[in-house]
Amino acid sequence: MREPIHQNAASSRCPEAGWLVPSIQKAHERSQTFGLDTSMRPDYDVLSTADLALKLEQSRVLCTHALPVMETLREQIVNTHSMIVLTNAAGLILHSIGDDDFLQRAEKVALRAGANWAEQQQGTNAIGTAIAELSPTVVHGEQHYLAANRFLTCSSVPILDPYGELIGVLDVTGDHRSYHQHTMALAKMSVQMIENHLFSNAFRGTLQIAFHGRPEFLGTLMEGIAAFTCDGRFLSANRSAQFQLGMPLAALRAHTLSSLFGLTSPQLIDRLRRNPERHLSLELSNGTVVCANIEFRRPALGEEAWPPVTRAEDIPAQRNDGAPPAPVAKAMSRLSYLDTGDPQVAAVIGKVRKVLGKDIPILITGETGTGKELLAQAIHNDSPHRSGPFVAVNCASIPETLIESELFGYEEGAFTGAKRKGAIGKLLQANGGTLFLDEIGDMPYPLQVRLLRVLQERQVNPLGSTKSIPIDVAIICATHRDLRDMMSQNRFREDLYYRLNGLVVKLPPLRERTDLAAVVPKLLQSESAEHGAGQRLRVADDVMALFERCTWPGNFRQLGNLLRTAAAMVDSDGEILREHLPDDFFDDLREPGVAPIAVASLPSLQGTRLQDVAASAIASAIAQHGGNVSAAARALGVSRNTIYRKMQCTPREDTLQEGR
Repeated sequence: MREPIHQNAASSRCPEAGWLVPSIQKAHERSQTFGLDTSMRPDYDVLSTADLALKLEQSRVLCTHALPVMETLREQIVNTHSMIVLTNAAGLILHSIGDDDFLQRAEKVALRAGANWAEQQQGTNAIGTAIAELSPTVVHGEQHYLAANRFLTCSSVPILDPYGELIGVLDVTGDHRSYHQHTMALAKMSVQMIENHLFSNAFRGTLQIAFHGRPEFLGTLMEGIAAFTCDGRFLSANRSAQFQLGMPLAALRAHTLSSLFGLTSPQLIDRLRRNPERHLSLELSNGTVVCANIEFRRPALGEEAWPPVTRAEDIPAQRNDGAPPAPVAKAMSRLSYLDTGDPQVAAVIGKVRKVLGKDIPILITGETGTGKELLAQAIHNDSPHRSGPFVAVNCASIPETLIESELFGYEEGAFTGAKRKGAIGKLLQANGGTLFLDEIGDMPYPLQVRLLRVLQERQVNPLGSTKSIPIDVAIICATHRDLRDMMSQNRFREDLYYRLNGLVVKLPPLRERTDLAAVVPKLLQSESAEHGAGQRLRVADDVMALFERCTWPGNFRQLGNLLRTAAAMVDSDGEILREHLPDDFFDDLREPGVAPIAVASLPSLQGTRLQDVAASAIASAIAQHGGNVSAAARALGVSRNTIYRKMQCTPREDTLQEGR
């Protein structure tokens, strides 16, 4: 098992120039097999701005959690003639910051965003070698394979995602003459911070146990964190937890809360009831006694998994038969949670409910940010597979050269640089549960036939293996692309398309939805608890009117970020005002349109009932605005929901427009 980042490793010592430790010697041998020559000019092929922007979007989650840590690290090494680099799993530099004088020197060897520093391009270097060895690596001066890079000393640490898979590298690079012994230690600590942030973000709404043998280390980078489902099924553990438990993730996946910590979920809940402080003493399976903090984490903005829990006595009791308690089951039934009044969304949910448990694949279409993964998770949580894992794979975020091994896994020795014991692919990880293939339109064409075979035969062959492993997995796919158009261009297989589209549903963009007034308070619910007891966040009426006019090009991702930022800026009354909105929000507003309708323009009101007056006013407004419901609602000063309710009908795309 690889040691946790906070442990000192021999590789963190800076060897004398020219002395090749075994890992560097192996890296030099690989460089030779790549056909590189020590005196050759490195590969300085840097991505275009557009291509780099795509890569940044694909690594958005990593960048979100890594950049603040990089800024903190920068303050610690300022004026040391060095820089900090973040790459993706393929060695492509995403961001770089550092001392201006050194950044200029680094430019000469393309040590900047958009350049690839995998060993195949740059030979032995800390970034590429850390990826190949999957281990913290220092490459000092003359140890670089290419002579052009020998003025550098680089300290690189792999970044693993919450499931133990490589997601990127953090590197500190400087002039080889000013190398500091503590650089690697700082890089390791920074990576542990990034990984813990990624872990907390991935497992919101779960049972998390933070533990350490010494109580003073709780709340620090040294604490281990393990995440479980409500019924005690193991989800994941950070590096420190793996070290303390004495097992890697692959082995821990076979365990439960009971086998690791010696008590079941009901027993843990009972102890929490008797100990409101939630600071417990637990015994690990290896006999070590640790101090632990237990947390039922609140979900992220707009998500729902566990019911809100603020006190130990609020935690629902577990049934003796092992089934989840009713309150938890209700909260996990998220199709109902997503049904907030929009007719289009309600129609989607109604169709989905009819095929649950019938082995019919579901294809979700819609613009980026419309909530496709949230719907997929809801489908899983309401399906017969809900007791199994939900494994999401973004086909657009995995390099084309790696996606096959990511999906199918590989056997020991399947290819150079592979993990010694191979790796379990996402299909096998999802066995017994649901595999969500996001952005299926970005799956490489040659790989599509392998996926089709798996779907037909329900068996997986890992790379390098002759064995077929049977699987039971539900498949949900999503895309923002037009797959039919891609089929006509021979970019997506027709047979795979018709195998995946048992039920095709389309999520409407936020600008077309009629439930904004219901969605916004729901999104704000989870933020209210952080703003004082009894305080509830709310949106001012004029701000809600602006929301109704917004085109929301980023859909729910844009709305969620806007509300999260605004919630952090509100005053003590908790009301979100115009001044709490970002400046670029106002660039996305539609024109107000026609002036409000005058009463004189309405039909005669004499002898009519109030509801008839309302219906007449609505009909007149819709007619004056060419069937645009949003514009009619703004003219009347009401919400679109009110119009639909008064008309007592579902909007139809052939008669009503949504201000597209």
